[in-house]
Amino acid sequence: MVKKIDVKGAVLKNSFVKNYKRMWPYVKPYWFRALMSVLLAIPIGSMDALIAMSLKPYMDLVMVDKSLQTAWYIPLAIILFTVVQGGLTYAVNYLNTWVGAKITNLLKFDLYKKMLCFETNFFNQRNSGDVIFMFNNNADMACAGLLTNLKNFVQKFFTAISLIFVLFYNSWQLALVCVAILICAFIPMMSIKKKVKSVMDKTVVADSALLTVYNESYAGNKTIISYNLEDYQKEKFNTVLDGVFRMRIKLLQRTRWLSPVMHIILSVGIGAAIWYGSYLILNGTITSGGFVSFLTALIMLYTPMKSLGSNYNSVIMAFMAIDRVFDVLDSCPAIIDKPDAKQMPRAHGKIEFHDVSFEYVQNVPVLKNIDLTVNRGETIALVGNSGGGKSTLVSLLPRFYDVTSGKITIDGHDIRDFTLQSLRENIGVVFQDNFLFAGTIRENIMLGNQDATPEMVDTAIKMACLDDFVGTLKNGLDTQIGERGILLSGGQKQRVAIARAFLKNAPILILDEATSALDNKSEAVVQRAIENLMMDKTVFVIAHRLSTIRNASKIVVVNHGEIVEMGTHDELVQIDGGAYKTLYDMQFKTKDQKK
Repeated sequence: MVKKIDVKGAVLKNSFVKNYKRMWPYVKPYWFRALMSVLLAIPIGSMDALIAMSLKPYMDLVMVDKSLQTAWYIPLAIILFTVVQGGLTYAVNYLNTWVGAKITNLLKFDLYKKMLCFETNFFNQRNSGDVIFMFNNNADMACAGLLTNLKNFVQKFFTAISLIFVLFYNSWQLALVCVAILICAFIPMMSIKKKVKSVMDKTVVADSALLTVYNESYAGNKTIISYNLEDYQKEKFNTVLDGVFRMRIKLLQRTRWLSPVMHIILSVGIGAAIWYGSYLILNGTITSGGFVSFLTALIMLYTPMKSLGSNYNSVIMAFMAIDRVFDVLDSCPAIIDKPDAKQMPRAHGKIEFHDVSFEYVQNVPVLKNIDLTVNRGETIALVGNSGGGKSTLVSLLPRFYDVTSGKITIDGHDIRDFTLQSLRENIGVVFQDNFLFAGTIRENIMLGNQDATPEMVDTAIKMACLDDFVGTLKNGLDTQIGERGILLSGGQKQRVAIARAFLKNAPILILDEATSALDNKSEAVVQRAIENLMMDKTVFVIAHRLSTIRNASKIVVVNHGEIVEMGTHDELVQIDGGAYKTLYDMQFKTKDQKK
């Protein structure tokens, strides 16, 4: 049994050392304040012993000698000690909060930087609640108890040492009994960590699910209202709450027994001290004042120890949060630069897809053996059945995903040999549903080039056919558009995104169904803006409306992950029963007949 306890104690010690060692780079910038908060805990803990010690002469003078002439200073000293202790406690709490907040901010910033490094598929596989908990809440949980736990440990350690000294000073016989019982109270703590870990992991999942429901309810509020989903969402939310409740109860069941058990064991120690102390008083081994001082020191020692179980639980949970934080920081994104990656030049020639295949899920191919050559300045239109792999194909070019097999080259160089930053700097993308950030129209447009001059911004606005709309706004370009651009229409959001792409002025452009969600009037305006944007660029266009791509240099028909046809519009409409001609006839034959 002893050997088992020692092993667990060694594991806890190693965990303690490892976690604080890894946190040191975050503590280092504020080490002086952190050190002061810890050092000030020493006199706070030690003063408890001074208060207990002062009771021995006081009780002996008053109760035994019946004299107050030399005892008056002791109550004043106790008050003075308490005032000083209170002031130091405030200072320590202030320093802990200040340093803790600074450390949390540093940790969150590193986590946020890490989050921005992850590939698209990382986010595809996780709910928003998981991401928030992983990159935000874990940092709060890790840092909340960092200095506080260290301060509590130092304070209680010196409290214990000083009070144990008082115990032995008053009666070594009683002290041995009480210290032995104190050691017994620590034995149950050794089994906590293993019991907590599995439940804590499930608790994190439950809390993440709760955050996800909140986020979905915010982002999908119109859908909830229009489909009368209030009751459905309430039931869903209640189910998630029940899951969180069950995890909380399981965590309580596995941890909260520790404090009552320690309370019982330590109460046995107090009872034993009173029983054995009474015997020692009667035979003259200890004075009444000495016994009162001993009992006071014992109670002051045992009282914080009774709550040590809860503190220990907090320490364990903080350590687990630290482990989760550094698991994230140590993780390696699937798409990263090679050690010898080079800069992609702005001028480019030929873009080639060599036998490219891709899978989101292993053994479930989305693209199969794609071979495609695109010359500089060409416009390549991708059409085909929904879900056929068109968007996936163009997503491989800026390395939102990496090919499963084959390769994509630019002028003979594998795109994986270029740095991600230089590759993406040379590719502009306009999506079907472009993300706009909370802020102004100007701020969103200038994300394409944050060094753009006012003249460059004005040109981008005109080329994106946005100038008439901006002219109707009271605050013009400085108009707030709300989170995700909620205050703009679909066509307006598309034109802001196009203006952003104009400022980026990348030589390669991807248009992923940029007009498919718009009405005919909005589409006509946006299409003019897109035609301006496409000038002098190599363009990949995905479109359901074939009227927008009839003049493309090459039309590629992608069905079920394979290229089934390729050619110009005039060439493809001549193929009887061809995939492109079938799509064309569905959209235009009736219209052409009417004409």
